[in-house]
Amino acid sequence: MADKLPTEFDVVIIGTGLPESILAAACSRSGQRVLHVDSRSYYGGNWASFSFTGLLSWLKDYQQNHDSEEDTTTSWQDLIHETEVAIALCKKDETIQHTEVFCYASQDVGDSTQETDALQRSPSPKASATLADSLDSSGLPKEGYTADFSSHEAPSRHTERSDTEPAPSLADTENSLEKEKDGGDETCIQTVSDGDKDEDKLDIEDSTEQPKRNRITYPQMIKESRRFNIDLVSKLLYSQGSLIDLLIKSNVSRYAEFKNVTRILAFREGKVEQVPCSRADVFNSKELTMVEKRMLMKFLTFCLDYEQHSDEYQDFKQCSFSEYLKTKKLTPNLQHFILHSIAMTSESSCTTLDGLKATKTFLQCLGRFGNTPFIFPLYGQGEIPQCFCRMCAVFGGIYCLRHKVQCLVVDKDSGRCKGIIDHLGQRISASYFIVEDSYLSKETCSDVQYKQISRAVLITDQSILKTDSDHQISILVVPPLKPGSGSVRVMELCSSTMTCMKDSYLVHLTCVSSKTAREDLEPVVKQLFIPLAEAETDEEELRKPRLLWALYFNMRDSSGVSRSSYCGLPSNVYICSGPDCGLGNEHAVKQAETLFQEIFPSEEFCPPPPNPEDIIFEGEG
Repeated sequence: MADKLPTEFDVVIIGTGLPESILAAACSRSGQRVLHVDSRSYYGGNWASFSFTGLLSWLKDYQQNHDSEEDTTTSWQDLIHETEVAIALCKKDETIQHTEVFCYASQDVGDSTQETDALQRSPSPKASATLADSLDSSGLPKEGYTADFSSHEAPSRHTERSDTEPAPSLADTENSLEKEKDGGDETCIQTVSDGDKDEDKLDIEDSTEQPKRNRITYPQMIKESRRFNIDLVSKLLYSQGSLIDLLIKSNVSRYAEFKNVTRILAFREGKVEQVPCSRADVFNSKELTMVEKRMLMKFLTFCLDYEQHSDEYQDFKQCSFSEYLKTKKLTPNLQHFILHSIAMTSESSCTTLDGLKATKTFLQCLGRFGNTPFIFPLYGQGEIPQCFCRMCAVFGGIYCLRHKVQCLVVDKDSGRCKGIIDHLGQRISASYFIVEDSYLSKETCSDVQYKQISRAVLITDQSILKTDSDHQISILVVPPLKPGSGSVRVMELCSSTMTCMKDSYLVHLTCVSSKTAREDLEPVVKQLFIPLAEAETDEEELRKPRLLWALYFNMRDSSGVSRSSYCGLPSNVYICSGPDCGLGNEHAVKQAETLFQEIFPSEEFCPPPPNPEDIIFEGEG
């Protein structure tokens, strides 16, 4: 990072979350001079992904209070002129709260029944240093330990993915990639199939015996830290969603690879079942009777064009979707599947129209990239903001991480923001300023009422629904376990997504907060998983995946906050929210496009890249 930056830009963007990164790419692509800064040491903000030791460092940074670091910054009060007023920005990120960590895996280096990977790499010096810094003097936590981190200092280190990380081979890439032409250029979203992999063959030894589980220890997770890419926010991409359309249109899709979500699951009467998605799945399902199959196909056919049959639901617009389903003579089994696994909505808060719309969206997204409506980016959701940042840099955007902005400088006469002052005391001028919500001070947000998201990240040793294939990506919505609680979304990722080590699974749980994350999510965790120590003594629970490590935290949801809720914002300062609780990324894309059109109404939002043959360089005739 250069100590001195250029002093004039068209747009200054503070924060590298998904909406800010999309805006940076759109502004740079339209010819604007863009400065994109972040006080953190990594891209993505609360949309970021971490290695395992990187996540431990992130947790430690929230635990520690770096007040001494604030003394090293240049005082900005003396840099404000008499005709100006300053709006101070927040010094610490307070969007994460109630962070709790539990480790159930053994800390004994030699305590494993099988080698987890014949090609294990030695831990890098950086990973070892991170571990030594973040754990106690013994180097390993006590089995079943819990740590509670409650302070909110912004993270300062993110372990990058290793350059030696195995990339998906060409043989793994599906032949049926979705290709679209836009402006003469052929673009595609790459999805990696569940394909035939050599490691599948190694797992098949004797089908007559109960398969032995590999015993994964905590030292192995540390050693394989860079195999993990753990998302702070759990989301999927709808195959016909606005983010996919934007990736294809702008050709940003060339910077990322994706994998199909292979199955939709349902939790009913204490059991996990697979939900049929396609017509073939419906009629091959053993969970549904023939009558139920016909009833389901009839209802789904109606949902595809429900707008044309308003008389069917006109009298139920004010009712919940669950009440409407009961009037359609659907069996309780079908009502459960439609509500929780297709519409993926809440029983109480979802209206009939919202449920019908969600069901139609689900059905329209089927078949584009696979047998489910969703795809997942390899190496985690944190790759997507970085892809748009790369596009911004290609068109001339300047990036500075670990670069703090102390205040916005506002002209008293015009009331417009004219510049920023960074931690080095440098004044940078611009016409427009885009700020991520977490950078705003308590004074600016004094009238804002935030919602909260409860999150859990688990590492387990097997899938919640065991099948012949170990390469399943699953999405499951667990209905409320008791009155007054909300449904919980569960996403399970296998090692072929490049988000966890071999023979392990990475599980994300998400719901709207009513209490702390642990209080909201632990009942569902106990239903689906069993801690490793308990699994050894309870033979009846052997069918459940063993829980090796768990993290709970609450994340601020600023997606529903209107601009008018913030105090004293100049007209040329625009606010981007953090992640919302929804499954898709539609809110972030819509917000970025809306703000861009408000700032540059005559410009196209993320147009297709120019054809290289049509580019004329200065000096050419």
